[in-house]
Parts: sequence; structure tokens; C-alpha cells
Amino acid sequence: MGTNDPARAAAAPTADLTAGTDSDGAGVGSAAALAYARLAGALRRGVYPEGTRLPGERDLAGQVGVSRMTLRQALARLAGEGHLERSAQRGWFVPRRMVGEPPSVLQSFTEMARSRGLRPTSRVLSTQSRPATPEEARRLGLAGASTVLEIRRLRGLDDAPVCLDTTVLAGDRSGGLDGADLTDRSLYEALHTLCGVAVARSSYTVQAHAAAPEPARLLDLAVGAPVLVGSEVAYDTDDLPVLCGTTLYRGDAYRFQADLYRPLS
Repeated sequence: MGTNDPARAAAAPTADLTAGTDSDGAGVGSAAALAYARLAGALRRGVYPEGTRLPGERDLAGQVGVSRMTLRQALARLAGEGHLERSAQRGWFVPRRMVGEPPSVLQSFTEMARSRGLRPTSRVLSTQSRPATPEEARRLGLAGASTVLEIRRLRGLDDAPVCLDTTVLAGDRSGGLDGADLTDRSLYEALHTLCGVAVARSSYTVQAHAAAPEPARLLDLAVGAPVLVGSEVAYDTDDLPVLCGTTLYRGDAYRFQADLYRPLS
């Protein structure tokens, strides 16, 4: 997956799209339908990967073999179907695929990725034991002088950065993680395997923010680009808090779903 920031999207290679297969346009009536079929076929074949900026309209029209006016009709149709997006400054580009957990199901990032046939990655940026802040102590139900373990990770899907995760765990419940290699590993799974702690539920809130310089750099975003900030407290099977933390998601790569019910009077 590539970047969906049009200012940073990679330019697509030059391609001859007039030599497509029959399914890419043979027998199509109008020139606009032919252009649509050829472009749609190119997208299916991966000629323009996710995050790629398409060539300029003049060059692209030549590659497709139609006029620019006809090309624009095909591009507009593909955009209406969600296959393309347009930036007034940078032109047309292929959007990133959005992912997320099923509604009302608690999954780790790793479980969510694998259930969709994606390869999750996790790079540990830092690990430290330190005193809990007052807010962390409150959220985790700790005494004020308690020690916590903080883990910062950059999570990705198919080698593309998706989220920046900061997790804080109670020190007396995370001792098995000391020295553990968490690269490309689910923290939920590591907690269960190494510490005997099973996460059963999570209290989660999500807010929209603008990316600060450091998260923007790590997530391959422009400073100020939209991000979703998730704030979590996770509980074990005895409903005791296990961890708290925040996760910054690329706004164009992740979505949250929920089942909402109206109370019956």
C-alpha cells in the first residue's frame, strides 16, 4: 500500500493501455466506455498501485488512446465508484484501501490484518519502565508510585505505515515482556503467552486530530494531515485494567465501525 497523500504520491510509470485484453475494452460501444474499461483493467492488473499518482491528463489520454474530454468522463466514473480520487493541485491518484475491525468485535491489529489477507508489521520504537503519570495510574487503578512499562510501536500493513501506537502496561502485570522481542508480534498474544494475561474487552474512544511533525514523519504524511486518535483501556477476564494507551491512525487508511442500538421504552 502506498501513500494516499496526493502531495507525496509516487508518479505512475508510462504505460500503453491500448494493448489491453479483450475484457479491458473489446466490443465496448462508446469511446468513453472504452477508456473506462481500459483504465479499470489497468487498475485491476496493478499498473497503478494504491497511492500512485496517475500521469497528467494529456499523457494519460495518449496512453489510453482517447481525447482528454473522453478521458475525463472515464476518470469521473472511476472516481464515482471509489477507484480514483482527484486533487486540484496534484491530479488523479489511486486511493489507499481502508481497513478496520468488524463492529463490536475486539481484535488485535495483527488479527484484523491476517483476517483480511494482509501482512501486519510492527517496529518497536522504544521500550521503557518509568513511574506512572497520575492519569495513567487512574486509568489502570494503580497506586501513585507504581511503575509502568511503556511500549511505542509503528504498525503497518504490507510494509505501509498505518498507525503509531503507544501502550502503557502495569509493571506488575507485564514482567514477562521484559526483554521480549515484539517485532511483528501481537501485544495481546504476547501478554497471553508470556504473562498469562488475556484481554477480554476494551473501552475505546476516537477523535480526529491533525498530524504533528513526528507522527507525520513516521506515518509518511504531510504535517497537519488528518489522523484518527484512539484512546484505550483494556481489561482482562476479571474486568481488571491491563493496559491503556493511544494509537494514531492515518485518516485515509483506517475506519472504525460500531453497532448502535436504541433503547426500547
